Amino acid sequence: MRRRSVPLPARGGRTEDWHVVLVVENLPMGADHRLRKQVDTLLARGCRVTVISPRDDVNAAYRARQGVRLLEYVAAPELRGPIGHVVEYAWSGTAVSLLLLAVRLRRRVDVVQLCQPPDIYFPIAGLLRRTGTRVVVDQRDLMPELLVARYPGAPGRAVDFLHLLERRTQRAVDHTITVNEHLRRRLEAAGGQGRVSVVWNGPVLARVDAVRPSPEVRAAGGPLVVWVGKMGVQDRVELVVEAAERVINAGERRAVRFVLIGDGECLEDLRALVRRRGLDASVTFTGWVPEETVFGYLARADAGIDTSLQHEVTPVKALEYMSFGLAFAAFDLPETRRLAGDAAVLAPPGDVDALARSLIELIDDVPRRTVLGRAGRHRVEKSLAWERQEASYLAIVGPSSTPPQRARGRGRFCRAPRPPQA
Repeated sequence: MRRRSVPLPARGGRTEDWHVVLVVENLPMGADHRLRKQVDTLLARGCRVTVISPRDDVNAAYRARQGVRLLEYVAAPELRGPIGHVVEYAWSGTAVSLLLLAVRLRRRVDVVQLCQPPDIYFPIAGLLRRTGTRVVVDQRDLMPELLVARYPGAPGRAVDFLHLLERRTQRAVDHTITVNEHLRRRLEAAGGQGRVSVVWNGPVLARVDAVRPSPEVRAAGGPLVVWVGKMGVQDRVELVVEAAERVINAGERRAVRFVLIGDGECLEDLRALVRRRGLDASVTFTGWVPEETVFGYLARADAGIDTSLQHEVTPVKALEYMSFGLAFAAFDLPETRRLAGDAAVLAPPGDVDALARSLIELIDDVPRRTVLGRAGRHRVEKSLAWERQEASYLAIVGPSSTPPQRARGRGRFCRAPRPPQA
């Protein structure tokens, strides 16, 4: 059956009636930096915004924010393992679908944006499109790859099932935005050919440039290495601890401090690992902290580190490091290399000894890390910052008299600019 394309209705230049509903499932709105940037962009354009999100205290700032209607549902029970994911997705999928239908019945919805994973909303997407609502997916990760990263022994049938959900989603929606070229190619192969665009996930430079290091961070002294992010199984944060141990025990580097910023399912296990290794004096965990606190650490840090082994992922932490002119060490993965260019020192994937040596190089060689840091900042300023991406985002989700312009002769929506080549 041929797909029915739903064009964006004309608004005659007026945007105050343009209604966008954004759905997030895997974390609350207040902790989702990409979603918050998107909301700010839509509000600045004069749109009405509704957000459906799990209930959490970090959402407090948005409950009374002008222009935003926040609909929160009780988060699913926290169960570990594959069964926990099934329960979470069933619970959230039901709650989100009911809230979406309630919103659509009460008022017109021009665009629904589904922040994914998981790829479970294609039934409601099809129904919404039949009522004239444009449905866009914001795909941050790939479910099959994420399953394998979390559970290396996952059965092939489970992986195949997730590929099926991915294909159903791509066939059910109008357009998909994603965060790098690898994901774009995968999603086009899954059925999104001609309807997938890259919108990079860079930070808002105006907020970066407004940050100053807090006095307590400055007063601590000694070289400071930072890691930032969610601490999930797939993030391999235990390798940060292993690299820290090697750096601290190499030569006279007891003064080197590591600060791991963020929370997640692995936080307590990581704290226990640090205690067992006797690294309490050198490795600190902040837990979840607001963006201004994260940026305060990055403004003071001497180097960053990333230990992801997911070859398809563009690390948001790397974008943040680069925006602060912070050189970093990471494993040599395709998307990390493509993103970082001359802003990082890369080690063979999984080689913690080499990663530790890369960090030592950065700690010891101030002129070199200064050069790398400037290169990273230049890349962000040129094309990766959110200020450089929001026009591409608005072309797909924001008010428009026509669907986003298609590239001549190629049948695909114009994509955001690629990062400058190394």
